[in-house]
Amino acid sequence: MKNISTSWEKVYDQTGFMFSFAKSLECALAVSPWNNVIGNVTASSGFAFRMWVSETLCPSATSIWDFNQQKRWIENSGLKCSYAGRYWGQENIEKEKQKEAIAIIKKSIDSGSPAVVWNIGMPEWGLITGYDNKSQVFQTLSITGEGEMAFADLGKQEIPILSVITFTDLTERSYKEVFQGTVKFAISHLKGNEPNENTSGLAAYDLLLKHFDPSVQDELTWNHEYFLGTYAPLKYYAWKFFEKMNQPELAELYQSVYEDWINAFNQINKEIDVMEKRTEISKFLTAAYKTEQEAVEIMERVCDITSDGEF
Repeated sequence: MKNISTSWEKVYDQTGFMFSFAKSLECALAVSPWNNVIGNVTASSGFAFRMWVSETLCPSATSIWDFNQQKRWIENSGLKCSYAGRYWGQENIEKEKQKEAIAIIKKSIDSGSPAVVWNIGMPEWGLITGYDNKSQVFQTLSITGEGEMAFADLGKQEIPILSVITFTDLTERSYKEVFQGTVKFAISHLKGNEPNENTSGLAAYDLLLKHFDPSVQDELTWNHEYFLGTYAPLKYYAWKFFEKMNQPELAELYQSVYEDWINAFNQINKEIDVMEKRTEISKFLTAAYKTEQEAVEIMERVCDITSDGEF
């Protein structure tokens, strides 16, 4: 048995709902040999800026994007990665891709870094932290805690697609390259240039605000809490990234965005009537929306790039 000891406590997540892909990346990086990467991987991969919202506030909207882009996005941070994926309609390569994924997972764990994997205990992202060749079992850390999964079940759980990414080394990527790549990802997503079936980027604010309109009479639900709690912590990583990159204007703006999202999230559990909660949530989200719009304008100016650039 080979196993890497880690826990979610290594990741800053004030709401407990942080986007599970980003949370898994941060947790894996924290115990890997490459934890001195230039920028936090949540921001430098662009995921600190990504938001997806569905009309019905279905939680699955937060995990629908082009998985094939993961390797390139994450490598912007200065990490080298390995990736294995198999999706809908690709049953003909299921065994081949599962074998490939098992190999890169084992190699990653042997090198001291957990693997980030889709759907290891429930349809969210988590970590594979160890393996036992004799029993053909992985050790896992899902958002619900530690567990086990048979090698044969990899990519064949409740939502049977395969997506595995691992860190393999560092590159010589400079601070300037990491910063400019991150800003390009941020602008492209926030301005709607990353295609997605759900509402994304800055447009997600408009859809969320409809759900929190004070005139809406239905109760606030777990889905409302989930969306606020999923994206609020990501803004923290954007704030800290810009601090590290010595961009005080952007850091101050994203500190404000983060605080507004956290304040909106905190309204869910306050003992006030639903109408008042919705009014407060809408106020905080509207403020964050305006601030993030301002941040996009500054990012475009700072990097002298346009929203037409490659995402």
